[in-house]
Parts: sequence; structure tokens; C-alpha cells
Amino acid sequence: MYAFHEGGGIPVVDPTSADGVFSLLWLVIALPLAGAAILLIGGKYTDKWGHLLATLLPIGSFAIAVAMIVALVGREEDDRQVAQHLYTWFEAGQLNVGMDLLYDPLSALFLLLITGVGSLIHVYSIGYMAHDPRRRRFFAYLNLFLAAMLMLVLSENYLGLFLGWEGVGLASYLLISFWQHKPSAAAAGKKAFVINRVGDMGLSLAIMLFFVTFGSTSFTVISEGAGELSEKTATILGLLLLLGACGKSAQFPLQAWLLDAMEGPTPVSALIHAATMVTAGVYLIVRSNFIFDLAPDAQTVVVVVAVISIFWGAWIGCAKDDIKKALAGSTMSQIGYMMLAAGLGVAGYAFAIFHLLTHGFFKANMFLGAGSVMHGMDDDVDMRHYGAVRRAMPVTFLTFAMGYLAIIGFPGFSGFWSKDKIIETALAENWVVGVFAIIGAGITGFYMTRLMLLTFFTEKRWDKGVHPHESPKVMTVPLIVLAALSVFGGVLIINDWIVTFLEPVTGVPAHEDPPLPAAAVSVLVVLVVAVGVAAAWFLVGRREVPREAPQDVSWVTKAGRNEVYGNEINDTLVVNPSKHLTTALLATDKYVVDGVLTGGPVAVGGFAGFARRIQNGYVRSYALSILAGALIVALALLAVNAA
Repeated sequence: MYAFHEGGGIPVVDPTSADGVFSLLWLVIALPLAGAAILLIGGKYTDKWGHLLATLLPIGSFAIAVAMIVALVGREEDDRQVAQHLYTWFEAGQLNVGMDLLYDPLSALFLLLITGVGSLIHVYSIGYMAHDPRRRRFFAYLNLFLAAMLMLVLSENYLGLFLGWEGVGLASYLLISFWQHKPSAAAAGKKAFVINRVGDMGLSLAIMLFFVTFGSTSFTVISEGAGELSEKTATILGLLLLLGACGKSAQFPLQAWLLDAMEGPTPVSALIHAATMVTAGVYLIVRSNFIFDLAPDAQTVVVVVAVISIFWGAWIGCAKDDIKKALAGSTMSQIGYMMLAAGLGVAGYAFAIFHLLTHGFFKANMFLGAGSVMHGMDDDVDMRHYGAVRRAMPVTFLTFAMGYLAIIGFPGFSGFWSKDKIIETALAENWVVGVFAIIGAGITGFYMTRLMLLTFFTEKRWDKGVHPHESPKVMTVPLIVLAALSVFGGVLIINDWIVTFLEPVTGVPAHEDPPLPAAAVSVLVVLVVAVGVAAAWFLVGRREVPREAPQDVSWVTKAGRNEVYGNEINDTLVVNPSKHLTTALLATDKYVVDGVLTGGPVAVGGFAGFARRIQNGYVRSYALSILAGALIVALALLAVNAA
């Protein structure tokens, strides 16, 4: 037992003891971390088999995660939290931080998602990256990414979470800019890294305030003492945590890096946009529910940011012709739904995680499906050059279609259950927010149908010499598994299982009568989505699709193509003022600071130069100086006597 768990009610497992499968908790992180180390240190000697090792290790972590959740479900509801103390990380004054892991219902679900979907992406990458000369390094970075994300969701304290948080940032930079021979990829990696540092400042300041307020960064200590916080302090903490979440989850106003991240290999897009990085912000808010429950103003800001992000991302998804960037805009919008649910408090926390899980299934499915289409289309990403691909790639089409039906909320598919629950909760808490969520669902139906029509239907618009073909089984098998999860992921809501399972972490929601019956909400949402689907059919499906995007379009379309001018806004409000400030500071340093420091020595040097010219070594000069001095003295005396 270690100090900050006393009274916390969380049993502690000694990692050296044989306390069932929970003693293997540390191994879930250690396996992919070891894979990254072996491949990076082993270098070219691991080229032939490194990708296989890197794939087997996350599968091992997934097997442990499955065994642990089975054991966890078998426990009593009030005994579903296990902590593991590995060692003392560091001590500094009153701050004592252990390398401590926490396994509870929230982290259990994340472990399954990260290791399960992550393993499928590794398998897919074996085929996708088969001919890349740096494949071994790519798999090392994938392993590093998973290890960092697992550290983030398993840590028992905010400092350990921050370690994983920064590890994810590093790994994402390495993966986004993996093809750094392309200037656009190198720039995209730097952009993601820099924008995420802005959010990281919010999280780091929150951690400092936690320590100042509670003397600890432990979730257990903070959650137990949170009741004594003033609403002002809780609000400040909530807003700082939200800033961190916006950076990682690409929410307004820190979303500009998201679409540029598509420069990385497609498996990276699936990993970042489905199972890992963009979900970290949602995890942070739900894990910090004990702060947000005390800060209604911070919760309101979360909801406002979420609604803006839902429409911002959907706007982009409606206008982009790049298949990956259209899906990236969709990700921003869908993460907005998760943040919306989290901002609704106890009533929405479980549904935020529910939609996070189903989104992980269908969005990973569609990103990998997009990669399969690109694989068959000679890496062309422009949907205007596709059309009628379904006949040449039937497996990719059918699996992608399952993801499509899930994301638009087709009845019975996973997204139908998870998104409807968020909309129901939003209508119950604030009908205006609920209406916005319904409209967002209709727009989702439009842009996803547009993507399906441009890619798999309409007439062929292939480049000359392009012959679409189905991907190898090593790529299609993960698609089939993810398609099945996209269909059946909604089973988690049967008998409100996921709500009950998460109650030890998120609290027990109040049972209030909603303004509309659940069935009525579902029918309404389906009708709105059907309007979006029909609009896409009339505007895209029934018209001839030009191979080049028309230029005479409305300002709405232009804004969507330009990502709603997010980059321009950042340049105007942040980048350009920062450049001007930097220029002014450099000028101040050069002409003021340096002038003060160097002015004195320059003056002394000048006087010394003058004095040196006087002391020239000639006797006649000295005699003349004495005579001049004597004359001056004599004249002075005469002047005095005359006065």
C-alpha cells in the first residue's frame, strides 16, 4: 500500500505478486514499448521480421486486456478498481509521484479499443507498407504510439497521464511526417506538434494547479478532495483541461492540424482518428468528471465548443474531394458529439464513451477502407477520379458500406444506438442543443452519402492506365472484422450495460422523463438523416460528376474547401502577431538591451582612443602641450586679477 491510496477504496496489487490476471497490468504497456525499443535499437538486423514482432506484441496486450475485463466483470460492482504501484517515479519536496497504474471500467474499455483496433491496424499495415523501404521503422513508431496511449489511459495520476499524453504527441509527429521526403508531410508533422503544444500548456497548468490545491496529482486524492473546491477554482481547472482536450481531440479552435495529418500513411490516419489520439481529449474530460461536475460554467463551454466542432467538421466533410480529408472532417464532427455528451455531465459521460467506442470501429473501418481504395487507384486520393469502384473492389465496398451505415445512424447499426443516446440526452438537458445535434446528424447523412456516391457509385472517372483491384487478404481481413464491429457494436447498450458498467467512474445518472420518448427521437433522427441522404443523391448521384472541382461555387463550398479558413484565422490571430512580437523583441534586444550593455565599453574605448593619440611619444608635442597649458593658466590668473 502506498500513501496516497489510503482511504481511497482502491485495492493495490503488488506487481511481483500473483494476484490473478491483474498482476499483468504493467505488461499491457510493456509489450508494445519493448517492440518499439527492439526495432529501433536493433536497426537493420530486425528488418526481415520486425513488422511481425511489432504486430504480435499488441495482440498479446489485447489478449491480456480481454482476460482482465472478464475478471473485472466477475467482481462486485463496488470492487471494480485495481491499482498497481510499480515504483516511485520521483520525489521533489512535498511532491511524491509513483509510477502507478489504475484499472477500472473506464480504462478497461479503452484498453480493448486501443489494443484491439490497434492490432488490426498493425495487421493491415503489413500489406499496406509491404514495399516501403522503412517499414521496420514505421512499425516501431506504431508500437511506440500504442504504448504511449496505453500509458495515458492506465496512469493513476495526472503526471503519468501527461507522460503518455506527450508520448502520443511525439509518436504522432513521427508518424504524420513519416514520409518526410515530401515537404508537405514534414510541414504537417510540425504543424500537429506545435498546435498540440498549445493544448498541452493548458493541461500542464491544470496539473500544477492540482498540486498547489491538493498537494497531489493522484486521481484518487483529487476526486476525494474535490468537494472542497470553490466553483471558481473548479471552473479554471475545467477550462484548462478543456484546452488540453481541444488540442489532442482537434476541437475548435485547435483543429487546424487534423486535415494536414492526412499526409501520413493511411494506417496512421486510422490509428490517430479512430482508436487513439483524438479520443484522448474525451478520455481526459470523462476521467476528470469530479472537476466538471463542480463547474457548470466549464461544462457549458465544453458544450459550446462541441456544437461548433460538430458543424465545423461537417462543413469540411461536405466540401472536400480528398477522401481522407473528408473523413478527417467527419472525425472532428463525431468527436464533437462525444464532447457534447461529456459536457452534459453525469447524464452523458457513459454515452460519450459509448459513441467513442462505436466510432473507433466504424471510422477505423472507413479509413482503412479508404486506404484500400487508394491502394487500388495508384494512391490517388481525389474522389472525383473514382466512381464505380464497387465492382472492382467488392470486399472493400461492402465493408466500407457497413461503416457508412453505422456513421449515418442507420437503424440497427452501432452508430444508430450511440448517437441517438447522445441526442436523447441533449434534448433532455437542453432542447436547443438537442436540435443542433439532430441537424448535425442530417449533415452527416449528406456528406457521407456524397463520399459513397463519388467513390463507389456514379460513372467511372479513372485516370488512364489505372486498374482498380481488390487488396490482399492481410488488408481485407481487418476490414471484415471492423465491419462486423460497426454492425454489432451497439450491443453494449443492451439493458444499459455500458451505463451500469461505467457507474463506478462516471456516477449514477438521474432518471428523468425525457421530453420525447426514445422511439420518437429515433424516428425523428432517421427522418432528418434521410433528408441528408436524399439531398446528396439529388445533388451528386443524379448529376454528372466533373473530374475537376468547379470553381464557380458558392462561398459556403469555398469556405469548406478552405477548411472554414481555420489556417487563415490562426495566421491572423496568432501566427502573424507572434511574428511581429518576435521582430519587436529582437529589435529591442539588439538596439536597447545590447545598447545599454555595450554603450559604456564603447564610450570608454572612444575616450581611450583619443587619449592614445595625445600620448604619441614626441617631446615637441609634450612641450607644446605644456606651453599651451601654461598660457591657459596665465590667462586665467589675469582674468581673475582683472575682475
